[in-house]
Amino acid sequence: SSEVLEAIENVIEDVLKSLAQKKAPVLTLANRSGWRNIEFKDSVGLQMIPHCTTKQIRSDCPRSAPKFALMLKILSMIYKMVQTNTYATKRDIYYSDTLLFRSQSVVDNIINDISCMLKIPRRSLHILSTTKGFVAGNLSYTEEDGTKVNCTCGATAVTVPSNVQGIKNLISHAKFMLIVEKDATFQRLLDDDFCNKLSPCIMITGRGVPDLNTRLLVRKLWDTFQIPIFTLMDADPHGVEIMCIYKYGSVSMSFEAHHLTVPSIKWLGLLPSDLQRLNIRKDVLIPFTKQDQNKLASIQKRPYIACQPMWKKELEIMAASKLKAEIQVLTSLSSDYLSRVYLPNKLQFGGWL
Repeated sequence: SSEVLEAIENVIEDVLKSLAQKKAPVLTLANRSGWRNIEFKDSVGLQMIPHCTTKQIRSDCPRSAPKFALMLKILSMIYKMVQTNTYATKRDIYYSDTLLFRSQSVVDNIINDISCMLKIPRRSLHILSTTKGFVAGNLSYTEEDGTKVNCTCGATAVTVPSNVQGIKNLISHAKFMLIVEKDATFQRLLDDDFCNKLSPCIMITGRGVPDLNTRLLVRKLWDTFQIPIFTLMDADPHGVEIMCIYKYGSVSMSFEAHHLTVPSIKWLGLLPSDLQRLNIRKDVLIPFTKQDQNKLASIQKRPYIACQPMWKKELEIMAASKLKAEIQVLTSLSSDYLSRVYLPNKLQFGGWL
């Protein structure tokens, strides 16, 4: 915590120095939004380059002055929380003054900028992310406050802990981990007792685009157990994008890639080639929108696709057909096809990329 306080004090000192010299204070931030500042490394995923381009948040410019003020406001809140050893969620910060912050996304963005500027992970700034992910299966652990958690598959899942770094005594006999894109599919597999039927496993869902805690948990489980990790996503550009976030990270959080990515993750399904292989009827598939086409084109240009020839092929099949499918499309074959046939066959015969 002394490191965090010192980092914030250095920022404020620079502001005071500028004022003393009758200059307008400036905050310098790494440019987090562009691919220019990102390099792709097989072993890490997307990470920020050491000497990346920066942008200045000036206090004397009408366009950036409000952001400058908000950054100082949130820095002072963080400073107080670290001093008093208290924590807040991003929502707590927004609701402390909704008129000032105007929207939750403004707060989220500033917190990421501050984390990147100070080179300190969000957790150390005493800011908790709200968790939306679930975990189930062959796993038990102890939370930071001593609460023992057992995820062993019942029909209910456990919420991903809000302090992943603080969990300890992780125990599991799982043979693999399955990341499921959507909550509905995750619940369906729970109902079918999938975690126990085939061989013990751990199932996780971020319920769409994963939050920080879900990504931290996937990484922590990988570091602890080193078991294969598979993803089960919709066969559409959005599903592929979500899988890439788990595997390679995202541009906006690339400064934290070392704690968040698991490059060994495998694409189990739903593969575009599966739709042809299983003779899925055309009338249950969904035509691409213009947005889908643009998203797929942008994914195909990303640096990590070049080193994944099999993925490249699958994306070409998707682009050529201009059709997408949700995992639920398998129910057109039979109601429990996913848990009874599709997943067991894939896992047994190595049907992943």
